[in-house]
Amino acid sequence: MLDTLTFLLERLFLLAHIKLSSLLPPLARSCDREDPAPQPPAAPAATAPHRFQRGDLLEVPRTLFTHFGIYLGDNRVAHLIPDILPVLTSDSRQIQEMVTNSRLLLGVLSKRASIRVDSVEDFAYGAGILLNAMDRAVLQSPLPGEEVARQAERLVGGVSYSLLWNNCEHFVTYCRYGAAQSLQTDKFCEWLKSLIRDQRSVLLTGLLGLLSMACLGVSPSTALPTALIPFTLWMAS
Repeated sequence: MLDTLTFLLERLFLLAHIKLSSLLPPLARSCDREDPAPQPPAAPAATAPHRFQRGDLLEVPRTLFTHFGIYLGDNRVAHLIPDILPVLTSDSRQIQEMVTNSRLLLGVLSKRASIRVDSVEDFAYGAGILLNAMDRAVLQSPLPGEEVARQAERLVGGVSYSLLWNNCEHFVTYCRYGAAQSLQTDKFCEWLKSLIRDQRSVLLTGLLGLLSMACLGVSPSTALPTALIPFTLWMAS
């Protein structure tokens, strides 16, 4: 029963994620892992671990999101990822195994995550790695590398998770710049504000409300949203 429920939730989550991502600007993507490649290729020579310095910010662009981590040295990366398993067991060997899609999905739904240390290869999943690319996008200057790495190491363990307010980008920016922020969340909020300000959304929600009343009949559950949602958008625009 649990396997069936997990499978259905996973399909629903991925479908919703894909639909939402198609509406968002390129940066407004979440930081969760996608399905791992069956056989991850070796990391390109340009991003070989020996080129990284302790405290570097590593960025892995994905199709639907971008994932972030802090390089700790010795081919190790600290990163935040949704994971339900630390809530269910204290067995460190099980927790340290690669996070599966089911673990990740249930972690998102339960709003639980872990800051864990993995190899560069496991972190990248065969994708190319951008090095300290965020340094050009934030106002704060990066802290010394050793301080960044030590901060990341102190935070390793279970944490709460929020897709918008506490994700992998918040973790790395807090460690490297001293203040947690997410450029992807900021971009999403700007997109949402522009959507609310667009008066065409008032007309669209009004038409959808009338359509729901035509299909489902006039009742408080259809009439109230039909009136209140367009009115709220109109006042906010």
